[in-house]
Parts: sequence; structure tokens; C-alpha cells
Amino acid sequence: MAISSTIPKPTQPDSERCLRDIPTHVLKRLTPKSRACIERLKTCQLDRPDLSRQPTFKLAAVLVLLYEQAGELRVLLTTRSKSLRAHPGQTALPGGKADEEDESLVWTALREANEEVGLPLPPTSSNIHFITTLPPFLSASQLLVTPVVVLLSSPIPFIPSPDALPNPSSHPILTSLTPSLTEVDRIFDYPLEAVLNPHLLLNKGESLADVGEDWPYGAGDVYVKPSDVRLDAFDGLIYRMHRFRTCASPIKGLTADILISVAELAYGRKPIYGRYPPDSSHGSSPEDPNLEGETYRALVRKRMEENEKAFAVVKEGEQTRLTGKVDGENGSTFLTGA
Repeated sequence: MAISSTIPKPTQPDSERCLRDIPTHVLKRLTPKSRACIERLKTCQLDRPDLSRQPTFKLAAVLVLLYEQAGELRVLLTTRSKSLRAHPGQTALPGGKADEEDESLVWTALREANEEVGLPLPPTSSNIHFITTLPPFLSASQLLVTPVVVLLSSPIPFIPSPDALPNPSSHPILTSLTPSLTEVDRIFDYPLEAVLNPHLLLNKGESLADVGEDWPYGAGDVYVKPSDVRLDAFDGLIYRMHRFRTCASPIKGLTADILISVAELAYGRKPIYGRYPPDSSHGSSPEDPNLEGETYRALVRKRMEENEKAFAVVKEGEQTRLTGKVDGENGSTFLTGA
């Protein structure tokens, strides 16, 4: 297994640069509400840690692809194939583990989205615009997962029908997406604002999965009362599991956590439900809302420090082995020439 601590530079030299700016004409075509969301995401001040000393095999990225439909921002999601060993049949954002050849975690997210759903890679498509990245989340498998938020704009000639329903097929680029036969069972989307207030689904007439395998909860529910569990993978931290009803598999777990963070930043407000469990050790004390999630963030920092220390030990061992090999070769040459 490769142990490089940084993602090599650059094998795809223009991939990130062509995503950096959102053209003015693209922003002008958004509704004022959506435009304000994008501006908040672009200008948000976040504490993004340095991941350059993390082993590549501990890094992953997911693509939070936003686009406007019927005046609201929606996010692209997938249902993972039931044949996969990890999280089969669950909702996910396109993404996966970093490769040694990836120039950056932005490219990791784009590459994985291309592999999973066929999203065009830059510079093939000029309609994908970089917005921001979020600090990494910790997965149950101990990966540091960086969300990469991008905006998918409509080509200028594209004029949606006023009678069109808010679904991915009405966007010309999303129409061409094809799920990977081995990784994805379904491609769908979800209104971003409904992550903060799931009851908006009822007001908007969204299609919802029937009660059954995809929604094993109440028929009238669009959001299930969260469950709080203590996770060994998170060093005994109490974790709150959120579940959102969709037209396909429910949004929950890490995917829900990421989307809640994106939606909070975009709309500038908290969700109508309690995001964190009522446990002061988790940092959700009502007396100090600024501490919300601090224990989780401390856990992420702890894992990063552990990764760096373990990587340093491995690198030191490698260096010692290589030095010993060189010394041995030099010694052999000396004896031979004596």
C-alpha cells in the first residue's frame, strides 16, 4: 500500500483552476435567494486544517453538487449498490478515497463523481463551478472525508419549462448521467433547504418513497426522531443519527451530517430540530451555542494527530531501512575494491 502523505501535483494541471470562479452571468441567472446561498458558501470563514501530512489512504472526498431548479437549490445524491460490501443500499454523495495520482481532494471528488455517475470532468464541462470545501468529517471507517461544494449551472440556451417538475432529468447535463453498474443503484436529488426543515417537502409536493424497504418508518413522517448512540469508532462519543425521507433511500449518517453543515452555511440558520444530542460533553450546551459540535471537531483533530504520528514512524522506519541499504551497498563496494 502506498503511504505518500500528500496528493501529488499536478497530473491534471487545469482541473481545479477552471472551477475556481463562478461567472457573473451564472450568478445573475439564479434567484436572489439561491444567489445569497452561494455567496454565503463562497465567503464563509471556516477552520480548514492542513491535510498535507495525512497519509493518502486516510483521505477521501465527496462532491456536494448543487444546482437550481424551480427557484431552489437541490443536491445530487445516489443510492449505493446493494452489491457493495460497505454501506450497501444507502444514500451517498458521489465520492470516495483519494488516489496517489489525484492532484487534490477537489479532483478526487470530481473523479469519483465521473466514475460513479458519469459527471463530465473539467475542462470537458464549463458548467461546473467551484464554491468551497468544508473541514473534513470523520467516517466510521476512520477516513477524513472532505466535502467539495460545487455549482452546476445551466447552459445559456437552456430555458426550463414552467411546467417542469423539480427533478434531475430537466437539467440537460444531469439528463446524461448514468449510474455505475457496480457502484450505484439510483441517482436522485433533494432540496437543500429541506435538510433544515424537512416539512418543506410536504409543501412542495415532493415525491416520497413508500413505506417499506426505503422508508421503514411512519407513513406520514418526512423526518424521524433522531436516535443517540455511543459509538466505539468515535471513542465513545454520543452520535446523533438523523434520517430524512426522500424519493429513494433515506438520507442519514455521514451524508446527513455533511448536508446539514452545507445547508446551515448556505441559508445562514440552524435546523428546526436539535442537530446534536443534549449532552454537554458533546458541546451542545444550550448556554453556549458556539460550542456546538466541538467535541466532534476535537475528535477529528485527535485522529489527524494520530495519523501524523503513525505516518512519521513509518517514514522514519523507511528512511532507516533505505539508509541501511545504502550503507550496506557502500560497504560491499569498499570491501570489493580493497
